Formats: sequence, structure tokens, C-alpha cells
Amino acid sequence: MRLLFTFIGGSGHFLPLVSVARAAFAAGHALVFGCGPSMRATVEAAGFPVFPLGTGAAGALARLPLRPLDAAREDQEFRDRFVRRAASARADNMLALCGAWRPDLIVCDEADFGSMLAAERLGLPHATVLVMAAGSFVRAEVIGETLNALRAAHALPPDPGLEMLYRHLALSSFPPLFRDPAFPLPATAHAFRATEAPVASTRQPGPPIVYFTLGTVFNIESGDLFARALAGLRELPIKVVATVGEGIDPAEFGPQPANVRIERYIAQESILPECSLVVSHGGSGSVLGALTHGLPMVLIPMGADQPLNAARCEQLNVGQTLDPITAMPASVREAVSTVLADPRYRRAAERFRDEIAGLPGPEHAVRLLQTLVATGRYS
Repeated sequence: MRLLFTFIGGSGHFLPLVSVARAAFAAGHALVFGCGPSMRATVEAAGFPVFPLGTGAAGALARLPLRPLDAAREDQEFRDRFVRRAASARADNMLALCGAWRPDLIVCDEADFGSMLAAERLGLPHATVLVMAAGSFVRAEVIGETLNALRAAHALPPDPGLEMLYRHLALSSFPPLFRDPAFPLPATAHAFRATEAPVASTRQPGPPIVYFTLGTVFNIESGDLFARALAGLRELPIKVVATVGEGIDPAEFGPQPANVRIERYIAQESILPECSLVVSHGGSGSVLGALTHGLPMVLIPMGADQPLNAARCEQLNVGQTLDPITAMPASVREAVSTVLADPRYRRAAERFRDEIAGLPGPEHAVRLLQTLVATGRYS
């Protein structure tokens, strides 16, 4: 097969595709990635050939102040960014790339609407990789009207039910029971385990290790949240490993006690087996990483799908949630202490770990892609 993998956005949209792409390459299939220029170096560093889609170059992101949570604003920004602006340009770029590279199948993330439009225009099957854990962010009432206007511009009929998104095949690396039951998985969905092998804990006797991250996008929109959370964490009898992202210098937080380590980046899979708890913004990748290792969470959501993921974590008793504006060192300290001390949080998280470990690996996803290309159906 000739597979064209595409994603719109940053690492949170790229990483869910990686295990499937690696398994497809190992099975002998030809593949390339298409992505925005700012992510080209990241994709190449992961070992994949890349066609940059669009113009411009990667640049430093501006630091922004922390904003109060506003669900209506997040819906509008998602619609404006991913449909009104990105999808139109992406559809044109993908039509040109498909004409040149001629893939058998497009594999895209669930916010890459332009690639889905291009696939439909060309009569190509596409597989959608889910990137939002709780599953209630992409909704017809948020993007339907704008997306249908774009479909009309491409001479495609209206799609009021957003059937385009998951028409042929949906692949999900999230545990199915985590999904918000009000927004069930699409009928074409298949779950798989993104890790190549079941994970094993490497926790050692001693103080618990807490991993703290605010992601790779919202980290620079977090105001003084890093400083407030660190001030609470460092007073606990724990070890803290914090990652602040490429756009922030760890030195700006000043000298830290011996139990606190601050880095720009650490691969999640290299630290989580040693940890007892995760403090995060509630991004889907961070939530999945914690659940994969059976780790309870303290979540401080700032925007996008994070509040939805955090709410689901609370419903499922795998974590507690703090407001990013009002979270002070004392409240961070109290939440972390409570979740570490109450075994019910860990037991709930471990049930998801076991569910994830029991899912078929990425090779299963590749077999579904092969069947889709061969028969026009995923099963």
C-alpha cells in the first residue's frame, strides 16, 4: 500500500499516528507524512519522510497570559482555526500532493478536515485517527455549518451528521470506556493499543515521583501556573519531574530544592513507568499516558478538549481537577496529597491500564487499513 499520513496542528495531533505509521512501515508499506511546515522537523526526527503542506517556517511561539476557562470561546476558536482557516488551505494542498504521490489511502487525525475533503473529492478511502480522549469536542453544532460551506465550495453535498469524519474507518488508541457516553464512538471505530508492548512499572522504593506537565501548546499560555504548581509540589515529601516545553527556560523558575527536576522535554514513556501520579493540563496525550501506566491524576485544564477530559477523569474517579486561575500552591499540594493517599484513584486508573494492555497492538490497525484498501471496507 501507499499510505499518506496527515495531521493538522502540533504534537498532540501527530503522536497518535506514530505507532500506526511505524507498524505500517514494518509491514513493508510505503508511506509519507504531510504536515504544516512548523512540524516538519519533528516528523523527520521521528524517522518519517515528509511533504510540507503550506508555506511558512517554524518560529518561536509568543508567550500568552492565562485565560479563564470559556467553553464557548474554545468552540469558536476550534471552528475558526481548524475549519474556517486550516481546512480550506489543507484541502487544496492535499489535492495537489495526492495528484503527485498517488496514495491508496489517507490516514489523518480527526481535526484534519481538509484532508478528509480531499479524500472525498478524489474518491479515496480515509482512516481517521482519534486524538481527543473524551470525544465530545468535535460536534455538529460547533463546526457543521462552517464545514458544509467548505464542502459546497468543493461541490460536495451537505453533511449535517458529520459522517465524513469517520465514514470509512476510525482508529482510537484511547480506552473505549473512557469515552463520554453522551458521545459514543462512531460505528466504524476500532480501538488499538498505541504502545508496541504492554508497559511495566519500574517504580522503586522511596518517595513517590510525580510528573508535571502543561503540554506543548498551552504551556506558553499558562501565565504563572507553572510557578504556582511547583511551589505547591516542592513542599511535599515527593520527587517532582517537570517539563516546561521548548519555549520556556527552566532557569526562569530559579533555584529548586533537590527533590525538584525541571527540564524542557522528557519523553513521556521514559518517565511514566517510574511515577506514582501525573499533574497535567488534561491534554488527551497526557491523559492517555497516565492511564496507560495506571497513574491517577491531578488535572488543571486550560482550554481545548482539556476541560472535557478532566471532567471525564473526575467522573471515573481517576483524578481531581483544579481551576487554573484559582489553583494556588496550597490547593495543588492538597489535591496531590489526597490523590496519592487514597488508593481508590490508583485502582480506578489501573483498571484503565489493564483495559489498554488488553487491546490489540498497532499491527491490528494496519490490518484494518489493508482490508479497507483491498475491499473498500474495514472488516
